[in-house]
Amino acid sequence: MAMQPWFTEAKLGIFLHWGIYAVDGTLESWAFYADEVPHDQYMRQADGFTAAGYDPKAWAELFARVGARYAVLTSRHHDGVALWDTAHGDLNVVRHTPAGRDLLGPYAEALREHGLKVGFYYSHSDWNHPLYPSVRSQGRAPWVNESRWVAPQDGAPDDEQAWQRYLDYRDAQVGELVDRFHPDLLWFDGEWERSEQQWRLAPLAERILTADPRTVLNARMLSYGDYATPEQGLPMRAPDGPWELCLTINDSWGFRQSDTNFKSVGQLVRYFAETIGLGGNLLLDVGPTAAGVIPAEQVERLEGLGAWIARHADAVWGTVAGLPAGHHYGPSTRSADGRTLYLVCFGSPGELAVKGLRTAVKRAYVLGTGAELGHRVTGGHGEVPGVTWIDGPRDADVDPHATVIAVELDGDLDLYDGQGRN
Repeated sequence: MAMQPWFTEAKLGIFLHWGIYAVDGTLESWAFYADEVPHDQYMRQADGFTAAGYDPKAWAELFARVGARYAVLTSRHHDGVALWDTAHGDLNVVRHTPAGRDLLGPYAEALREHGLKVGFYYSHSDWNHPLYPSVRSQGRAPWVNESRWVAPQDGAPDDEQAWQRYLDYRDAQVGELVDRFHPDLLWFDGEWERSEQQWRLAPLAERILTADPRTVLNARMLSYGDYATPEQGLPMRAPDGPWELCLTINDSWGFRQSDTNFKSVGQLVRYFAETIGLGGNLLLDVGPTAAGVIPAEQVERLEGLGAWIARHADAVWGTVAGLPAGHHYGPSTRSADGRTLYLVCFGSPGELAVKGLRTAVKRAYVLGTGAELGHRVTGGHGEVPGVTWIDGPRDADVDPHATVIAVELDGDLDLYDGQGRN
């Protein structure tokens, strides 16, 4: 089925890493995998996971207010702790934490009340499941076999029957997510630990899409994925097809008291502008506390990004990827009809130069303030167009994070990308 239009038009989503790891602020799941924290100490965090301040309606209101169109919550991370009362496996917050209740249903309901699409993260791998380390990787990353949580140890033989029972457990949990909560998007993870055939992905994808063929799947469903998920680093060129950049507000996916290295609003604006300029979405991660409260430092940054988006809505909503690299020194987007370019400029922009633009400019102005800017063309010979120059904005019209210059064209966008006259 074709990719759902809502995803390619979304621009901004919110990622939520929430689990027992928020209690002590440990690394999510990886803390016990890498022996940074003893396993029993990691699991004892369940005793402090209260969700006492969990207000999914406040979450949804915040996300909608800042301009997000979807959110993705960790229904179960690699540690195997499910955030709902699953009938498959015993490890969940309903039975084993003071939270004592399903956390997914209220989240899904609140998002839908605010018009947001509902996404769940789910890890194929479960490092706490007794059947998980029963086979070795086939054709995937070889280093996974070094961990006792992943593969048979001490020369123990593979147990294919046990592995199939593990997959039955995984499939049953995914089936619960699909049948009970009807997600618009499923964001899988952990795929690197096994081959596609070992993961039994074909019947899993069929199970999901039979329930709702509109469900969007990320690329960690391997050949059954709909879109790419680069994380933490901007790609230098857009991945093929739909994609999103997964990015943390500080350096951590989940809540960690010790991590105060927050990205500034200006940095987040730049990440966002660069991402949508390449035609992708930004999936920006926040880490709620064990009580279910999104920390004030993270809320402040979400609101700062949302305010910039609101001031420059025309350059965001209903746009597509902008000019290829080199035509303008900065990211850009383009209106759906191709008749308006939105040039993003950082700092205090002086005179702008747009190269290779064959189409005449009808008007240029500062988005948000409406200030008109002069423009002219110099040079050009034969098929090679001249440089289009646009006056820099006055200081009063410069945005503190990123200024957007709207360039209305007198016709369809026509770009030159040749080598000039030889």
